[in-house]
Amino acid sequence: MLSRTLPARPSLADAVLLGHTEQGREWPLLVWAPGPGVRMVSSAVLGGGIGEREWVVNAQVPPGYDRLDPVAHLRELASNAGLSGPGVGLMTAAPVADRRHAVDGGAHAVVTAGIGVRGWAAAPGAGGVAVPRPGTINIIVSLPVPLTDAALVNAVATATEAKTQALVELGADASGTPTDAVCVAAPSAGGDGAGSFAEPFAGPRSLWGARLARAVHRATREACAGLLAAERTGPAA
Repeated sequence: MLSRTLPARPSLADAVLLGHTEQGREWPLLVWAPGPGVRMVSSAVLGGGIGEREWVVNAQVPPGYDRLDPVAHLRELASNAGLSGPGVGLMTAAPVADRRHAVDGGAHAVVTAGIGVRGWAAAPGAGGVAVPRPGTINIIVSLPVPLTDAALVNAVATATEAKTQALVELGADASGTPTDAVCVAAPSAGGDGAGSFAEPFAGPRSLWGARLARAVHRATREACAGLLAAERTGPAA
């Protein structure tokens, strides 16, 4: 059942499921609204880049989603969910209700995954310029400490490495899917009692990068393990 109320607390663990209608059917919409005083870095189609953001939505859409206005669509979904101000919007055809959450030393990660179309990043062949399909492995991370711009970018790289490690360990023979997306959130320096210091590093051997990596790794493994097992066993007789 889809929840209809937003959380009172801003933790990523409190992200809730709302719903939206597309093609005559209701689909889940994962909503996390930490409010002001948060900086995010994201590759998302809505709210991508680095800047102050107040919310994140991860919208499940039908397979074969072919709308050419994903930014406008995500803004509409966010508005209908009662969200305002700047935010980040992700899309996926993967089952959002089956999200996986992991935490390590204060670093939180939520992963939704669908891996039917996957491969290696450096595969040969030309790329394309079409509007990307909804991402199939979407990663949302929150840290309790401020990060510099460089560390935010570093955190995206660390999250991606951890995702790939999980896939390789599971035997997926892939580094990801062509349309994966990531979002990392951290308090603004000087805001909400965070102080003026911002962590300069988020690589996998830094304090917070290591925690981020373990959280993403665990959530990705849990999100993908059952999908790969189902592929190998095939449909039941």
